[in-house]
This record gives sequence, C-alpha cells and structure tokens, in this order.
Amino acid sequence: MFLLILLEPKLVHIYGNGGSTLCALRCLEKLYGDEWNSFTILLIHSGGYSQRLPNASALGKIFTALPFGSPIYQMLELKLAMYIDFPSHMNPGILVTCADDIELYSIGESEYIRFDKPGFTALAHPSSLTVGTTHGVFVLEPFNYLEHRDLEYRSCHRFLHKPSIEKMYQFDAVCRPRNFFQQNFAEGYIPSLKLDPEYVYTDSLFYMDHKTAKKLLAFYEKIGTLNCEIDAYGDFLQALGPGATVEYTRNTSNVTKEESELVDMRQRIFHLLQGTSLNVVVLNNSKFYHIGTTEEYLFHFTSDSNLKSELGLQSIAFSIFPAIPECSSNKSCIIQSILDSRCSVAPGSVVEYSRLGPDVSVGENCIISGSYIITTAVLSAHSFVCSLSLKMNRHLKYSTMACGVQDNLKKNVKTLSDIKLLQFFGVCFLSCLDIWNLKVTEELFSGNKTCLSLWNARIFPVCSSLSDSVTTSLKMLNAVQNKSAFSLNKYKLLSIEEMLFYKDVEDMITYREQIFLEITLNRKQSDLETS
Repeated sequence: MFLLILLEPKLVHIYGNGGSTLCALRCLEKLYGDEWNSFTILLIHSGGYSQRLPNASALGKIFTALPFGSPIYQMLELKLAMYIDFPSHMNPGILVTCADDIELYSIGESEYIRFDKPGFTALAHPSSLTVGTTHGVFVLEPFNYLEHRDLEYRSCHRFLHKPSIEKMYQFDAVCRPRNFFQQNFAEGYIPSLKLDPEYVYTDSLFYMDHKTAKKLLAFYEKIGTLNCEIDAYGDFLQALGPGATVEYTRNTSNVTKEESELVDMRQRIFHLLQGTSLNVVVLNNSKFYHIGTTEEYLFHFTSDSNLKSELGLQSIAFSIFPAIPECSSNKSCIIQSILDSRCSVAPGSVVEYSRLGPDVSVGENCIISGSYIITTAVLSAHSFVCSLSLKMNRHLKYSTMACGVQDNLKKNVKTLSDIKLLQFFGVCFLSCLDIWNLKVTEELFSGNKTCLSLWNARIFPVCSSLSDSVTTSLKMLNAVQNKSAFSLNKYKLLSIEEMLFYKDVEDMITYREQIFLEITLNRKQSDLETS
C-alpha cells in the first residue's frame, strides 16, 4: 500500500521537520497498528510557517502554484509526478522530502532508482562548493569506477550539515572529476567545471526502511513530549555512517531556535542511530532547484531559462492578460489571474490568484498574491503584497500583508529598545512606526514578547472587503516609501502571525475558484468565436 502524508506547517514549525516526522510515525501506529509494516510512504514537510516565502504561509509550500498547466499545477502534483516510479522499487519504509525543492535527473532507460537497502538511503546531486555550504554534504566511501555514470549506488562515510568550505576539504568531501561527463547544470551547480574542477555531493530527499522508522518511533514514545526542534537532516543524517562522531551535537550555529534541551536530544538521537548505514544514490546527471525564498521564487519563475525549458514553465499560465513579448528573457509571470489589458506588470514580477484593474502598475521584482486591486495603484519595485481571508468572531474579514520582498521577517530582537535594528522595506522600523502614528509598546507585538520581529508586529489593517484591505495596506506601504504620514490608529491591526491564526482557507479557495471559473468561461467564449 502506498500512503501520502502531508505535515501541516504549524506542526513543522513547532517540532522541526524531524520532530514532525516522529509525530507522523506515531499517528501511523495509532491509525494502522501493525498494518503499516507493509506500507511505502511518501512524507512531505509542507513548509513550516514559510517566513521566507510568506505567500505560501497560509496553505503551505506544498500547495505553491507553478506557472504551467491548464488548470495550473501545484508543487504537490509535481512531486507526485517526479516520484511516480519510486514506490515500485521501494521496500516498506518512508520517503521524506521537503515541499520547496525540485529534483530533475536523467538515467538510462533500463535503470531505476531503488530504495531497498536497510537503514537510510539518500539522493545526492553534484554541486559547487558554495552551494554545499547551505545544504547537506556527503563524504562518500572510495569508489573504484574510472568514469562517472549517470546513476551510482555508493556508501556514505559521514554526513556534513551546511559545512564551511574548509570543513569540506578537512573531511574529504570535495570531489574531482575522473573523466567528467558533459552536462548543463543549473546556475550555481557546477556552472563551469573546466574552470573550477571541484564539486561536492549535496542532499535532497531521503528514505528510511521500516525497521529504522520503528526504532525512531520507539524512541519518540519513550521520551514523551518534545521540548525542542529536531531537524530530520541535521539531526538524523549526521548520526549515520562509520565516520559519524558526536561533536556535531554541540554545534548550534545552523539552528533556527536554540533550546536548552537541544544538545541532549541530539546526543540521544546520535547514540540511537549510531552504526546505521547511510546509502547514497548518486545522480551525476541531475539538477536540484530550491524555491523556498522570495528571491528564489522570483528568479526561477521569471528569469531562469533552464528550469523554464525543462518543465515548460509559462510566462502567462491559465490567466487572462495580453501576451508578453517572447523576445524578453526576463519576463513577468502571471498565474491563474485576471488582469485588465491596460494594467502593466514589469519584468521579474509574479502575480498569482489576483485581479488587477486598468490603472494598476506593478514594478520590477514584485510578488502579488490573492489580491484584488481595482483602484489606481502604483506598486514600487520589490513590493510584496499578499491578501488573506480571515474568520474573526464568525465574521468574514480581510487583511493584506505588504512589505518588501527582501524584508527579513524572521529577524528578531529581544527588547523594545532594539526594534530600531529591524527594517521594513529598507527603512528603520522605528521610523515606520512614527509614519503610521503607532506607539512602541508590548501590545504592538503578538506572541512571544522576547522575540520581536516583523512577523509578529501588529501593523496590518483588518478590513471588511478584499479590495479595501489591499488598498489600505498599499497606502501604509507607500507612506513609508514616500516618507508621508498615514495613521493606522483607527484600524484593527494584526500581525502576520495572527493572520495565520484567523485565516479562512475555505474563503481563499472560493476566491481562487471564482477566478478559475471566469478564466474557463472566457476561454470557452474565445474558442466559440474562433471556431
């Protein structure tokens, strides 16, 4: 039996992708008992709170819309298509993957990827050393083949999590070509091996057999409640292979949130998994794309000719909007949206699930999501606008997050006196509060009062209509850019954190369906007129 599990963002955010994986194992045990011993399971981490790509925060990155298909495809459907051959060559166990990456590879017609060995099995992709600093890197056991093959089954000596380049050399993770194969790698992934013939093998998804999954489940049931985040990659994989040592457990430099119990928990996981094998499926003719930040999202959907040609991405995907000139290499990207022919969208911007009127001008490198703009509006370059439906006291309301695409929503300070260190659209946040006539008090922030950030700042107005919500948030954004006063005192204000608590997913889906039906009807009418 093949089973698909999507882990909700809140669960991933609280326990980390490793902790949420353990929660999923316990749910499987409760639901199916011994029956799941024979299951092949695809487990996808839906994306946490997606603070680096907040237009995916409400539904999760796994439901990110992709610019192709009629109707448009989402990341979930692409994942299922990419992994369609895996279950038939997989022993009972769990395949663990993230929601914001795309793995493309080529192997021989008679070859297939097998997940049939005990312990863990991971995919590996050749990457530049720079890319390796932000991923997991495999230190492989020696291999006696003289030439690279598209598909190789290797053993891993140890796994390094986001290592420095110095550590890659120190632990012999850096590879040099034997008789190197000729490929066209994605930007950042060995763009020119003739100039720099060194590379590392980086991670993407991994599989664990049923016996290993049961061992982790028994461990989780023994400890009871988790009091710290666990990383499925950093905390599980670093314990594997004959070269693994306990030193990594004390290195918290790559940890998002450091808790007092973390080191102890890591050490317990290390001793649990120590000696477990880490098998590696090396895909030498492969590419790994990450679409987890606003910068990556904009680049891959508007400017990356490689991904566009490989997946057939479209500049206008299931939308109503005049054609974009094909001569332009850096285009805008319109996904399931209705745009008036007189509005303008500059190159490098993405518009999804939105309606834009005739007097709307969108600057370069903007993201517009779930919005309805019918009044005159000018969105400066690098603007981020995303509208959410809310259910508050049984009433339908709307709020729109508006900021800069490069704003760091995760950056936090511990005291009110330090909020001057935060920046909103490149402007000191303290100055923004003056422009909006908001006082600096603890009530300005939701949630943890010792973790103050743009994420939990109560600055976004609540309105009764979607269009009013967008218009009001754009006014506060323009006020900052123009350094002109715009008082938010008369509005009910929410933080992004609170918007997600009150989100009305059903109404957001209804809005998308309305756009879908209007586009479908428009296409039918066009077909009738041309027939």
